[in-house]
Amino acid sequence: MTVSINIVGDPEADALLDRDPFALLVGMLLDQQMPMERAFAGSWRLAERLKTPEHLDIAAIAAANPAKFAALASKTPAIHRYPGSMAARIQTLAQVVLDEYDGDVTAIWSSGSAAQVLSRLEALPGFGPYKAKIFLALLGKQRGVRPKGWRTACEPYGTAGSFRSVADVVDGASLAKVRALKQEAKAAARAAT
Repeated sequence: MTVSINIVGDPEADALLDRDPFALLVGMLLDQQMPMERAFAGSWRLAERLKTPEHLDIAAIAAANPAKFAALASKTPAIHRYPGSMAARIQTLAQVVLDEYDGDVTAIWSSGSAAQVLSRLEALPGFGPYKAKIFLALLGKQRGVRPKGWRTACEPYGTAGSFRSVADVVDGASLAKVRALKQEAKAAARAAT
């Protein structure tokens, strides 16, 4: 199985992220307050538990009973440190994709300038300016989605050859470089206070 995404380090989980844009978006949503590879593995865990290992069914997720969906997300291993609140965010995200993009998640980034794409990403539940910039950088660097001005719009994450975020993770070595940079930044922030 040839996979171009290598964030999780598990061939099946990375293959899901590679073939399913909504799974990739959910992984980005989950990428907070836990290691990025575990966050992005959350999409695979959900797909397995929903018995749709080839994709995350946006309509089924949006329509799921919230308590049952939260229980599914909480099952060990949980999809996130805060599985209940993240399950609710995933369902809200799925509903937004259905309502605003007619179920086509790629419509968020398949047209318009980088500023327009960034604005649409920032408007998604659970996304904000930083997460939107990182996801735009991930799309540009690893998915070939490069609206005019994308590198500038997502600075500093769009910088070629950088190791700042999940957008730069393509293997274990790049993951280690991203982690090292984040640890340096945390240490510098602690030293400044």
